[in-house]
Amino acid sequence: MNEPLRLEIDTGIARLLIDRPDKRNAFNQAMWTAFPGLVDAAMANPDVRLLIVQAATPGPFCAGADIAEFAKSAADPAWRRANGAGIRATQVTLARAPKPTLAVVDGDCIGGGCGIALACDLRIASPRARFGITPAKLGLVYPLHDTRLLVDLVGPAQAKRLLYTAELIDAAEATRIGLVQILADNIDAAVADHVARLLAGSPHTQRGTKAIVSRILSGVTDDDPASSGQFDAAFEGVDFAEGVSAFLSKRTPKFGG
Repeated sequence: MNEPLRLEIDTGIARLLIDRPDKRNAFNQAMWTAFPGLVDAAMANPDVRLLIVQAATPGPFCAGADIAEFAKSAADPAWRRANGAGIRATQVTLARAPKPTLAVVDGDCIGGGCGIALACDLRIASPRARFGITPAKLGLVYPLHDTRLLVDLVGPAQAKRLLYTAELIDAAEATRIGLVQILADNIDAAVADHVARLLAGSPHTQRGTKAIVSRILSGVTDDDPASSGQFDAAFEGVDFAEGVSAFLSKRTPKFGG
C-alpha cells in the first residue's frame, strides 16, 4: 500500500505526490504533519532544481481537509491546535521554499488543497481542473497567511468573491483571474516544456529572484545592503561566467549554480 504522501527525485526534479485517491486526496492530520519534512528534504538535496506537487494518479489534486476526521476531532482543542500548526507549517514551508515550486492540477483543487497550490510559485492546470476555497460552507475563517497567498495572486476583490461564496471556478476562469498561470489540454506536455525551460536557466538567478519577490510581497519597497550585495555578488558567480562565455561562444550555457 502506497504512503499517502511520498517524494520521488529523478534528474533534478523532485515530485511530491499526493496518493490517497479513495478519499479524493483529502489531507488528514498525519499528512499535514508529514508534508513540511518532504519539502525540506527536496530543498536540501543539492541535485534538485524544482519541486513539483501533484496527484499520484490522474484526477483530483486534493479535495481539502479530511472532513470526516475534522468532524470527529474538531471539538478537541488540542487536536485543533495540532491541526492548525500542521496546516500552517505546510503552507509556510512550501511558500518559503528557496527553489522553484510548481503545482500540477488535473482535477479538483479545493479548500486546503487549493491552499497548497497557492503556496507554489506557479500552477499548471488542465481544462478539467476546478478551484475553490470553501470556509463559507463550514462557517470557518481562513488564517491570514493562507488568505494572503490568495490575495497576492488574484487581488482583494477576487479573493473576497471566492471566500464569500465558496464557489468552485473552472480552469479557464482561474486562469483569467491569475490563479492559474498555464492552462493546457495536454498537461504532461506543458509540464515537460516548463521543466525544460526552467532547467535551461540559471539556478542562482532563480533562487535569488524568488527571494527578492518574497521580500517585495512582504512589504520591502527598495534596495538595502542585502539586495544590493546579492546583485553585486552575482557578477563574481560561476553562473555569470558561464552565461557570458556561452553568449560569446554562441552556445547553450551549462549552468551549475
